[in-house]
Amino acid sequence: MSDAAVPPPEPTTPAPSDIEVAIARIFEHVPHPRYEHHHLVGPTTTAEAAKQVHGTGFWGRVNAKLGLKITIIVGTMWAAYIFAIVALLSLPQAITSHNLVIIVAWISSNFLQLVLLPIIIVGQNIQAKASDSRAEDTYKDAEAIMHECLQLQAHLQSQDKLLLETVEHVHRLAASLAASSVAAS
Repeated sequence: MSDAAVPPPEPTTPAPSDIEVAIARIFEHVPHPRYEHHHLVGPTTTAEAAKQVHGTGFWGRVNAKLGLKITIIVGTMWAAYIFAIVALLSLPQAITSHNLVIIVAWISSNFLQLVLLPIIIVGQNIQAKASDSRAEDTYKDAEAIMHECLQLQAHLQSQDKLLLETVEHVHRLAASLAASSVAAS
């Protein structure tokens, strides 16, 4: 065979799969397990919390509904006003007894307990509503952050693809230059 029939040896260039393997060795995206849980479950609800406290059986559901209904009724300022009126009905009798123990007992058991109970529940309801709003905002923020992270991941994958194409192009140019320099010499 003549030398003209044998093509000049091309410089070895890594195959695209080798470059892709190299990029994969640098970074492999592994989604956090909480990500899937976040999308499947969503935020915790009041109904789920009631199941955890009272159980999922018949009596658990009855107790949860009854307790919530009573709390909603008693936990109002109207209930506080009614309880104050009821407590004040027995005040004259406590005062006319001239007994300090009875007066103190009336203040502590009748007035403070009856009136403060609904007021405390009202305050707790307000605090719970604020806490629920903050929790919902935090949940939405977490969703937004996850969305942004996915966008960043997609952006990085696009950059990886562009870098891979650039490296392949540089290898083709290097091979072309090497072939033309061999042919010129």
